[in-house]
Amino acid sequence: MVLNKAFFDLPEGMIYLDGNSLGPLPKSVKARVASMLADEWGAQLIKGWNSAGWMAQPSVIGDKVGRLIGAPEGTVVMGDTLSVKVYQAVAAALKMRPDRRIILSDSGNFPTDLYMVEGLIRTLDAGYELRVVDPEDVAGAIDDTIAAVMLTQVDYRTGRMHDMMALTQAAHAAGAVMIWDLAHSAGAVPVDVVGCACEFAVGCTYKYLNGGPGAPAFIYVRKDLSDTINPALAGWLGHDAPFAFDISYRPAPGIERMRVGTPPVIQMAALEAALEVWEDVDMSDLRAASVALQETFIKEVEARVPELTLASPRDSARRGSQVSFAFEQGYAAMQALIARDVIGDFRAPNIMRFGFTPLYVDHDDVRRAVDRIETVMRDRLWDNPDYLTRSRVT
Repeated sequence: MVLNKAFFDLPEGMIYLDGNSLGPLPKSVKARVASMLADEWGAQLIKGWNSAGWMAQPSVIGDKVGRLIGAPEGTVVMGDTLSVKVYQAVAAALKMRPDRRIILSDSGNFPTDLYMVEGLIRTLDAGYELRVVDPEDVAGAIDDTIAAVMLTQVDYRTGRMHDMMALTQAAHAAGAVMIWDLAHSAGAVPVDVVGCACEFAVGCTYKYLNGGPGAPAFIYVRKDLSDTINPALAGWLGHDAPFAFDISYRPAPGIERMRVGTPPVIQMAALEAALEVWEDVDMSDLRAASVALQETFIKEVEARVPELTLASPRDSARRGSQVSFAFEQGYAAMQALIARDVIGDFRAPNIMRFGFTPLYVDHDDVRRAVDRIETVMRDRLWDNPDYLTRSRVT
């Protein structure tokens, strides 16, 4: 089963094509969070850390997320933000290759990943270099000077998808550590972190996994490495015995050492409820349904809205679960669409971005969305002062 609209709380009449930025609210989350507040925090107070299992949430939920990226039990842990998890993974990777000084990434990577590496380099002050190349040039730039390759599998702007297996193999052939950001992959495309043998993977859960704004991030560490990596962020809950209150850090065994601070228990409860929908979803079936929706969307838009130019790869095998079109007044056009209950988003400089999640989007939604896109463009409804002033979040 793929389509499961009944699981989500979507406003009547809205066509939601922005699950690649923030997933909609699963109906079960309301009751789960209310129960957590009243029956756990309210009734049990601090006892909830033991009696309600709050302390175990990062690993329990980590295993549920792990199933969606091909990770075995005990290799994924939740907590903190994606930025923090990127920092942890890159810092650990550099310690694994002490004689190398170059981190390789590409210009399609999400900016925060690059910012975190820049900050880490400044902190280490040891001659490290972040080398950024065009996405098409990544494979050719991997050589024996590279310490770590850090890439986002699906480009946040265009949906272009890297070949995870081929690039991981290329990194390993050159002796480099491979780090994948799965922010636009987890819950969207089939992923096999064990099959590709990457050392690290990170991702967020508020997009396709519908964990809500600010939902915790995850980090995967290959099982053979998890007892040997030395965390750069030596947090209290990554200690072997947090409640021994030792004054010196001793890393916990396995993936637990990648925990840092206190888990966001309310957000964890929301995420755990949201993940229930995945119990009956086969990722291959979901991927096939997503591609079919995208193909319908591209065909209809190109036939009816010639003002828009496809910015995503035409080959669906090279595209994630989103379709992007370029338009000079893309921001204003997207605001006009949002005002008409077709919800996508805009990415500078000129990208109108639409996500396709078969859990709650069907072909009828796609055709109705294109009807409204055609109207907005044909009648120049975007050319309105109300739509030209940019909000803080685009």
